[in-house]
Amino acid sequence: MEVSADKTKCMIMSRDQKAGRIHNVRNDNSTFERMEEFRCLGTTLTHQNSIAEEIKSRLRSGSACYHSVQNLFSSRLLSRYLKIKIYRTIILPVVLYGCETWSLTLREKMKLGVFENMVLRRIFGPRRDEVTGEWRRLHNEELTDFYSSPNIVRVIKSRRMRWVRHVARMGEERGCVGSWWGNRREGTNGET
Repeated sequence: MEVSADKTKCMIMSRDQKAGRIHNVRNDNSTFERMEEFRCLGTTLTHQNSIAEEIKSRLRSGSACYHSVQNLFSSRLLSRYLKIKIYRTIILPVVLYGCETWSLTLREKMKLGVFENMVLRRIFGPRRDEVTGEWRRLHNEELTDFYSSPNIVRVIKSRRMRWVRHVARMGEERGCVGSWWGNRREGTNGET
C-alpha cells in the first residue's frame, strides 16, 4: 500500500492538553499536517475526543431537517399520530446518527431535550387555558404526557445498551472495528 503524503493528514486524540503542542508529524521525508477536527463517515472527531461538537453538528442537521418539514407539522390536514411518525422517521434518525458512542453530560442531555420539546410543541400546538381562556404553550410535563414514546435521551441510552450487547456477543477473538469487513474480504462470514 502506498500512502499519498499530499492527501494524508493526522490527528492526535487525547484529553491531555500537552498532546496538542505537536503540530505536524514526519515520516521519512514526508510531513503530515495535523488536524484539530476531522469529519469521517458523517461524524465529527475532535483532537480532545469531545462529543460536544458532534452533538452540536447533529442538532444543526436535525434543525435543518425540522425546518424542511415544518409546514407539515403546522398542517391541520395531518393527524398528530402522523406528525409524530414523521418526527420519528425523518428527524430523529438525523439527530441520533452515531449516538451509540456518545457519553452525554447533563448539558448535552438538556440540549437534546430542548430540541425534542421544540419539535413536540410544534406537533401538539398551543392549548387554551381553562381558567383565563387564553392560548398558551404546553409545559414540559404536558409534552411528556402527550408524547407516549420514550424521550430522546432514553432512546440514546437504549441504543447504547443495544450496542454494548452486540459488542459483548462478538467475543474476545474479534475486534469491534473492521473485523467484519476483513472477514468478508477473506471469504468467511465473520465466524472464526
